[in-house]
Amino acid sequence: MRWLRKNLIPIIGILVLVYLFVPIAVVAILSFNKPEGKFNVAWNQFSLEAWQNICGVPGVCGSFVTSIQIGILATILGTIFGTMIAFALVRYRFRGRSTTNLLIFLPMATPEVVLGSSLLALFLNLAFPLGFWTVTIAHIMFIISFVVVTVKARLQGMDPRLEEAARDLYADPRATFRYVTFPLVLPGILGAALLGFSLSFDDYIISAFNAGTLVTFPIYIWGAAQRGIPVQVNALATLVFVIALITVVSAQVIGSRRRRKMESAAAG
Repeated sequence: MRWLRKNLIPIIGILVLVYLFVPIAVVAILSFNKPEGKFNVAWNQFSLEAWQNICGVPGVCGSFVTSIQIGILATILGTIFGTMIAFALVRYRFRGRSTTNLLIFLPMATPEVVLGSSLLALFLNLAFPLGFWTVTIAHIMFIISFVVVTVKARLQGMDPRLEEAARDLYADPRATFRYVTFPLVLPGILGAALLGFSLSFDDYIISAFNAGTLVTFPIYIWGAAQRGIPVQVNALATLVFVIALITVVSAQVIGSRRRRKMESAAAG
């Protein structure tokens, strides 16, 4: 019992991680499966056919590329706007600052079905054709809130003495931002960008309301699920997960190394 009390929290953490990653592992394993029928839900036979012919099913790669394009564009613009808003909220005092802080959380707290239907009504009233740009605008709108919260937390947790040390060494505001502030905030910005891209890439509800005839990857999966999801979908999902994992680990390693260098330079 003493051993259990001592290791209870690590055990719970491991069980939670297993619970989170088992579905991903199932998707990855089934990407190497050759199903007996239309539905790829049970292991039948090992095969590399889905990986060798990943675009073999019509519409899979087209919808995947569409989601990638929307995700990249929405992430870039949402990260830029969200980072600027986060800097303004943390570093400056202005009228309406508290109200802005409150309003930032509204897109995060609003159910997606409400957000998607509201945007659809807005686009229809403006006679704006539904398609690529309506989905992109909608994704930018709800990505900004997540970027602001993430970057804001990074700014608030940053040691102000590092910037003070740079100013004591006669660095002007631009040099301080370039060589001290931005490198320290960069891991938070990259994390916010990755979060925004993942939210955009896998969004279904808002996209379905505002896509018109456009087919994104989640919309394609929903339509294919009614007649049998092809194995290529599992292969593409596994590929996205592996790339995201490599990117996150690389960003964390690079960010920690830069942070240690800046802290050691300031201490010296």
